[in-house]
Amino acid sequence: MRSPRVLPFVALAAAMLATAVHAEVGKPQEVAPGVWFHEGDVARRGHCNNGWILFRDQVLVVDANFPSGAQDVLPKLRALTDKPVRFVFDTHHHGDHAYGNQVWAEAGATVVAHEGVLAEMKRLETGAFGGAPGRWEGTAKDRPDVAKSKFRPPSLLFPRQLVFDDGTQRVELHHFGVAHTRGDGFAWLPNERVLFTGDACVNGPYNFMGDGDTAEWVKTLEAARALKPKFVCPGHGLMGGPEILDNQITFIRTLRTEVKKLTDAGKTPAEAKAAVDTIKAAIQKDGRIANYVGGMFASQVEKVFVEFGGKPFESALRLTPGAREALRARAAGKPDRFAAFVAGR
Repeated sequence: MRSPRVLPFVALAAAMLATAVHAEVGKPQEVAPGVWFHEGDVARRGHCNNGWILFRDQVLVVDANFPSGAQDVLPKLRALTDKPVRFVFDTHHHGDHAYGNQVWAEAGATVVAHEGVLAEMKRLETGAFGGAPGRWEGTAKDRPDVAKSKFRPPSLLFPRQLVFDDGTQRVELHHFGVAHTRGDGFAWLPNERVLFTGDACVNGPYNFMGDGDTAEWVKTLEAARALKPKFVCPGHGLMGGPEILDNQITFIRTLRTEVKKLTDAGKTPAEAKAAVDTIKAAIQKDGRIANYVGGMFASQVEKVFVEFGGKPFESALRLTPGAREALRARAAGKPDRFAAFVAGR
């Protein structure tokens, strides 16, 4: 959660933003004719955001979500159109974006993704590929919706780009490089200038960095920004304009700049860990990116510290004060928009 040292104005702005965010959770929004955005309930259910695009005679869904997320979105989509869902696009391999694949497949959809998504699944979902239990099995212990479903990898893969165009709608699926993961994909609608980013770009404290590379992440986001989108639909948080891409880039760059000071000074892991609050305060001074600081912040500092050649901290991801607070809030049934991101990834 936010540091008590945050200026009252910033805290008030954050509270107003949180109210606005929750007002839109679960409500489909039409971004452009036939193009829809749905903000998932990450606070209580760990759901990602979804999108769907209506073609002449079919529907393309962006992100499969968790199984319960898919089951939440499907009837809302059905209420808007009777066109069949032919494709669901996994923007990356994480469970909150891909574990709902079976739900969509049973509804008639083919699962499509960048080929890096399948590669990451083979690396991390070992139980599904004949090895020891992997992330799916670990998540199933805490999520009944996963336990009741089946793991289903994508079957339609693309290396750099895949285009859907029926003359009424055009959707380009792009892979610009490593970011949040090694298989991140973007859905770009050039006519409407709408960009669905998955977790390569989020709007708030949702940046799990454990499977990514922050230096490459910035380059990938710059490639996405070069498209000059009018609307940006992030993997988590409110949709908005291109400023969401700008803020995501600024957050990562600022984090890297602050952490590099530690490695340049030869700080030990213990000293770097002790500097987390100082770095947090520096980032929260910038109102554009203060809302990106949350329960995963210590692990983000650790990740970048290791990327710059430092050694890992002691249990920074598993037992940060923010993580403990988020988990306590979740156990008590209280809203906490980053609780789903501090464990189980």
